[in-house]
Amino acid sequence: MVLPRGEVPTPAFMPVATQGAVKAASHEDVEELGFRLIMCNSYHLAVRPGVDAIARAGGLHKFIGWPGLIATDSGGFQVMSLAQFRKITDEGATFQSPLDGVTRMFTPESVMGLQESFGSDLAMVLDECPPAGCTREAAEASVARTTAWARRAVAARRSGTGALFGIVQGAVDLELRERSVGEVASLPFDGFAIGGLSVGEPKPAMLKTLDFTAPLLPEGKVRYLMGVGEPGDVADAIAAGVDLFDCVFPTRVARNGLALTRAGRVVIRNHAAASEDGPVDPACACPACRRYGRAYLRHLIHANELAGLRLLTLHNLAYMRDLLKEAREAVLEGRFAAWRSALKAVWRPGDFAGGSALGAAESA
Repeated sequence: MVLPRGEVPTPAFMPVATQGAVKAASHEDVEELGFRLIMCNSYHLAVRPGVDAIARAGGLHKFIGWPGLIATDSGGFQVMSLAQFRKITDEGATFQSPLDGVTRMFTPESVMGLQESFGSDLAMVLDECPPAGCTREAAEASVARTTAWARRAVAARRSGTGALFGIVQGAVDLELRERSVGEVASLPFDGFAIGGLSVGEPKPAMLKTLDFTAPLLPEGKVRYLMGVGEPGDVADAIAAGVDLFDCVFPTRVARNGLALTRAGRVVIRNHAAASEDGPVDPACACPACRRYGRAYLRHLIHANELAGLRLLTLHNLAYMRDLLKEAREAVLEGRFAAWRSALKAVWRPGDFAGGSALGAAESA
């Protein structure tokens, strides 16, 4: 993926820094793990610390001290997740912040200007993400509004700014997904995102919709699957043609005492880890695995020591880094199918029941 300020080998995973920071990790940690691109949230940053504070610092990169690339979400997910605090019309979404009670209007034009003022390397258009289980009528209205907002965002875009991605909606209705792709892909975007999945729908429906939608998107543009991060799902998405991912899942489960390893999930918090002195994953070279054993990490988690949260977070991020690197190598070497099969033998459906929903809740 070529952005104005740098390139990112794909497939790639973006650690989520919703409020301008990856939870339980410093930017130095994330940079040393080799990540070039992180995902921040325009809605949350506009509410706190506010646009003026970021502008005074000289943009988002300087404000948060991140030397790499920054992608910013538009707030479309909050249109769904903060439904009790917002009113939506064709003009845009009006939110009453649960933090300060202030009412703010987000339109395709204002969100475009907001991300340009941040200096985002990759900006997302404002879209309407319908909740899981919505009616066809609601999903159809969401597609129409998302397309209309995408056109307005393109018209409002200033030249010389970062990349801009359109977003495809349609819930799990394949006809609506095809319609949304046709409408959004006709616009001059630098890449395209698949939104509205992993928001609470059954996993088989999510994968069926993904398999149908991703191949419809232009081959010459980056395809980004929003909010999906479970290892098996990532492998399936790459097989469908997805290039880019973001999700709070790896860091969220780390803070709950769960590690991602090449042998599958390891619940460090459990009693069994108390007698295991070896590393979380012998094949991992992250800071946690180089120096510490499972028993010590379990002790840190149970003692509520912040070091335990940090070390498991770094481990899970390193796992995702390695996962995407291995996938890229397997594609280039013509052995992706075998790699995917081996991974799916380790990561089975149901390993993280409710895991994606947990991640989505944190993003709200």
